Amino acid sequence: MGTRDAINNIIHLVGGADNISKAWHCMTRLRFSLVDENKIDQSAIKKIPGVLGAQIQSDQFQIIIGPQVNSWYEQLTNVLGGTSEQATTGNQKKARKSLVSMFMDTVSGVFGPIVPAIAGAGMIKGLLAGLIALKFISAKSDTVIVIDLIASGVFYFLPFFLAISAARIFKTNEYLAVAVAACLMYPSLIEAAKALASHAPDAVDAFYFLNVVPVSVFNYASSVIPVIFSVLALSYIHRWVDRFMPDVLKTVFTPTLTLFLAALVALVVIGPVGIYLGKALAWFIEGLFGVSASFAGLVVGAIRPVAILTGMHHAMTPIALQNFTDRGFDMLMPMMFMANMAIAGSTFAIWKQSKSREERAVVLPAAISALLGITEPALFGVLTRYKKAFIAATVASSIASAFIAFFGVRLYGYILSSIFSLPAYIGPYFIYALMGVALALGLSFIMTTLLVRDKA
Repeated sequence: MGTRDAINNIIHLVGGADNISKAWHCMTRLRFSLVDENKIDQSAIKKIPGVLGAQIQSDQFQIIIGPQVNSWYEQLTNVLGGTSEQATTGNQKKARKSLVSMFMDTVSGVFGPIVPAIAGAGMIKGLLAGLIALKFISAKSDTVIVIDLIASGVFYFLPFFLAISAARIFKTNEYLAVAVAACLMYPSLIEAAKALASHAPDAVDAFYFLNVVPVSVFNYASSVIPVIFSVLALSYIHRWVDRFMPDVLKTVFTPTLTLFLAALVALVVIGPVGIYLGKALAWFIEGLFGVSASFAGLVVGAIRPVAILTGMHHAMTPIALQNFTDRGFDMLMPMMFMANMAIAGSTFAIWKQSKSREERAVVLPAAISALLGITEPALFGVLTRYKKAFIAATVASSIASAFIAFFGVRLYGYILSSIFSLPAYIGPYFIYALMGVALALGLSFIMTTLLVRDKA
């Protein structure tokens, strides 16, 4: 069965194109917002060749595909007529989603499409850090400057990427969204923020619009929360302005008034609130580490495999990115790394015990994929069938994460949690990162081997 046929089957088994209100994807899953979830035939969808699993989570129907998800999504949009959003009739109303569901939809929807850019740039950044640490290249060379601008551009201008992605989620004009992000990224604001941070004598903490309304000075480069909520506000403002604007004036004055109001709201209210909210999230995580780094590692390491399994793992990405922005480092991503290695270790153990050539042919690529940072094939294709193996991976992830947290292992830039990410750890914490990887792989492999003895 080809991809096109598989997509046609999926559309039919989720209730038809009319039952799809929205479809998008992350790095490994097709995600659907459906009008009526009762029309889904999950068991039939799971039998489609190439589908690794399917589930309903946080009011999303998720179909796990693996690394080929992008080509499947392209076929999906082609079959749906070039758009992943379908109009729903008035009698097809979904129940109001919970705040948690809305948050998960938003996070996965916004970050999913831009993860390849973030992961690619992060990998370059990590490899560069390794080359510098090993002294293969001088940190002051022009070559490093060129490679760094290639790697860092995505993160510095992250608000623009987020604006486009968020505009698609909130169904508003992408170019107006980028225009609002551009206001937050304008040099006069960023330079004022840098002057304030360096305690320059002429630094100001706010600009005053009409000498009354304060526009607080913050550096929004690499920020996450302010941009997402600013685009959300833009979507409402745009619809409100368009509703009341006379038809003869809409072409010129609707975008004009929308941009002015949305930018002002972003600069005066949402931007500062978003900055403080991001700081509060980072403060909460820091507080958890403040109580006990090892305990924080135990908790994060234990919930990470379950979070991936339920599709909730994207919720940690904004916190990690905010930590990089505010503190220059993050301790969450090394724990994500440990979880991936533990999942790989358990999957390799299942492969080692497999006697069927057909099953070994399926399990080995899943284990290698997990080693390279993509764990869904291993989780959905292997470990969900062997619960003891999943438990072993979770325990190993928790212990390895507690271990590296105890020694303070951290990252200084976003990078995919892959075995190829190790060069990014070169420095004072490198030996502990290596020991953590060995612990995660070894412990999960041994525990799975002991627990899953009766495997045919």
